[in-house]
Amino acid sequence: MTDRAWFDAAKGDIPQWAASMPKDADGTTIDWDWVRSLDLAHGVGTIPESTPQSIHDALKADYATREHLESIIAQCNSAFMTDFDRFIGSYRLPRALAYANRRLNDNINTLLHLGEQQHLWVVSRERRGRTTVAVLRPYSGSRPSNDDQGMLNLSGETGDASAGNTAAENSDVKFPTTVALDDVQDRTAAILDARAERRKAQRFQKRAGDAAMARANLSGATSPGGAALPGGAAASGNATGHHPKPDWRDAYLPGRDVDAVMGIDIETTGIDPARDYIIDVGFEFMNMASPRPAGEPETYAYEQGYYAAGDAYGQSRLAFGVPPENAALGNALIAKLTGIDVRGRSSEAGYRLFDEWPQAQAGLLARLTQQPYVAHNATFEHSWFMLNVAGYAESYRAGRITIIDTLPMSRQWDPGAVPTNEHPYGDNTLDAYAKRQGALDSAHNERHLGLEDSHIMLVAMKHHLAALKAQGKGPWGSTGRAGVGGKSCGRKR
Repeated sequence: MTDRAWFDAAKGDIPQWAASMPKDADGTTIDWDWVRSLDLAHGVGTIPESTPQSIHDALKADYATREHLESIIAQCNSAFMTDFDRFIGSYRLPRALAYANRRLNDNINTLLHLGEQQHLWVVSRERRGRTTVAVLRPYSGSRPSNDDQGMLNLSGETGDASAGNTAAENSDVKFPTTVALDDVQDRTAAILDARAERRKAQRFQKRAGDAAMARANLSGATSPGGAALPGGAAASGNATGHHPKPDWRDAYLPGRDVDAVMGIDIETTGIDPARDYIIDVGFEFMNMASPRPAGEPETYAYEQGYYAAGDAYGQSRLAFGVPPENAALGNALIAKLTGIDVRGRSSEAGYRLFDEWPQAQAGLLARLTQQPYVAHNATFEHSWFMLNVAGYAESYRAGRITIIDTLPMSRQWDPGAVPTNEHPYGDNTLDAYAKRQGALDSAHNERHLGLEDSHIMLVAMKHHLAALKAQGKGPWGSTGRAGVGGKSCGRKR
C-alpha cells in the first residue's frame, strides 16, 4: 500500500475514541498517548539482534504489545455499535490497529521460529480453552531445565563427557547459561477465559436484577417471567421433529420475501481477524424466488467439474497475498485444508494484500451493500469485514448491510439436523447442510475455497427455502417473518 495517509487519519480519530471508550476489554484504562505513539504503518514489533537474550527480550516485549493492542481492538466493536449519539464517526482506528497487530503477530511467529532454530526452546501449538496458543518447552538437546523455574540451560556443561551433541556444541552461537521461558509464554487463552468469566458474571447479575424487578412488579402476577420469548422455537415455524432453543443467531434467518442475494465465503490464514490475513474470497449471486436475470452468462467453470452453475450468476474469485514474513513461515494447516500454500502468496511475488488494497475493499463493500449477503456462520465473515474493509463497519451501523446466515437455517429448520451425542446441536457444518439439501453429493466434500463454498451454500439455501415454502414452514410458518429478514442495524422493518 503506497498511500499511508489513512493511518494518520485513524490517529486523528483518537479523541473521539478516548471520550467514548476509556477502558479496554479487560477493564484497564487505555493509555491513548501510547496508542498515538505507535508507528502503525511501518510496524510495532521489535527486531532484535540474533542473540538468545535479545530474542527472548524481543518476544517478551512483542507479547506485551500484542496484549495491549488486542484488548483495545476487542472493545472497539461494542463501543462503536453502542455509540448511539454517533460521536465516533469512523471505524478506521480499529482497522489500523488490527493492521499493525497482524504484522506484529508475524514478528512474534518469526521470533518463535528463530528461537527454535537457535535451540532456545521447542514450540508446540496447543488448544487451550477458546484458542490455540504457542507453548514453549526446553530444547531436549540441552541439560534438563528446572520446570518450576521455567528456565532453559543452554551452557552445554552437563558434567558428563558422554552426553555430547548439546545445543552449544552444534551451533556457532554462544548461548548464555539460561534463558527464561516462563515470561515468554502466550497468555492469550488465560486472557480470553478471564474475559468470558467477566461476561458470564455480568449476564448473571443482569438476570438476577431482571428477576428482582419482575418479583417487585405487580404485573408479574398476570405476566410471569416465564412467558415464551418472541421468535422462540415454538414460534419459529420449525420444520424439524426436535425444537432447538432460541439462539442469538436466529436474527440472521431469512424472511419469506427474500429473493436476490449474494453468497460469500472467505478463506484466511487463521481464525483471528486481528492476527491473520484474508487470502481467498469467492462470491456469486442467486435469486431465491424470481428467475435468473436474462442476459447473464449461461455457464461458469468451477474448480470442481461436477458443480453446475444452475441459477447462479455474477461469480467472482479473488486471490490475495500475505507479507513476506508470513509467507516465509508457511502454513501447513491452511495448505492442507484449502490447497493454498502461502509460501507462494508473498507480496514480493506480486500478490496484493487485501488490507493494503483500498480498491478491492471498496469493490467488495459496494457488492455487500447492494443486496443481502449470505454466509454460513456469517458472524465469521462479518468480524473479518469489520477489521479489513474500509467503510463496512460504518455501513453496517447505518443499516445499509443485511446479513443472512445459513447456519441457523440448518439448525432451526432442517429435519436432518437432529442433535446427537457427537453433535449436541445437530451437524450443521456447511458440508453436512449442503448434502442434506441436495447441493453436494455424498461422494464429495466441502472444498474450502471461497467461490465453491459460496455456490453449494446458495444452492442448498434455495432448495431448502423451496421445500419450506411448499410445507408452509420456516419463514412461511404461522409466525414466520415477512420481508427479507436477516440481521441489520440502524433501522426497523
